[in-house]
Amino acid sequence: MRITVKTGLVAASTWILFKLCLYAIGVADSTTVIAVLANIFMLLSSISIGLYLQKRSDTEDTNTLVDVKNGMSAGLPYVVLTSVFIYFYYGKINPDYYKHQIAEKEYMIHKMVNDPVQLKKFKDEHADAEVMTKDQIESKLIENNKQGASAGFTATLSTLALLILATFYSLLVTIIFRKLLFKGR
Repeated sequence: MRITVKTGLVAASTWILFKLCLYAIGVADSTTVIAVLANIFMLLSSISIGLYLQKRSDTEDTNTLVDVKNGMSAGLPYVVLTSVFIYFYYGKINPDYYKHQIAEKEYMIHKMVNDPVQLKKFKDEHADAEVMTKDQIESKLIENNKQGASAGFTATLSTLALLILATFYSLLVTIIFRKLLFKGR
């Protein structure tokens, strides 16, 4: 197995263990931002370390395209393993996360609809809501809230975002390494 692929798998495993530790100590719901930032950092680390190790072991000169490909070969295993984990984490390990999020949002919707000032502001901002009753607005907002709260939706969104980020990081790290670290190669 290539060193870049191993680096991606090790980095993904490290983030998964971090996320599971947060869940085990009971702070996973309150530290979502920290987990997302750690995910982004581990992706960057995976690509940087994988590309660095690959460049150090290369015996021949490589071009920029090969370096970007090597960076992506560290990022793609990370993206796949992390996205699969996210799907199972929110679907099987911590399904109560979405139940809590939905209940919290439904409370905020109910509160907004029953406040005349906020309801008027909402109707002014949304043209289709002008002719709707208070109950219709509330039921529509609650229905829309439930559509985006699923493990599959989160995993799909995470996959897309991480793939874009992996591509960007591969390009960025390649440029930095070629300009600073490996000038002669």
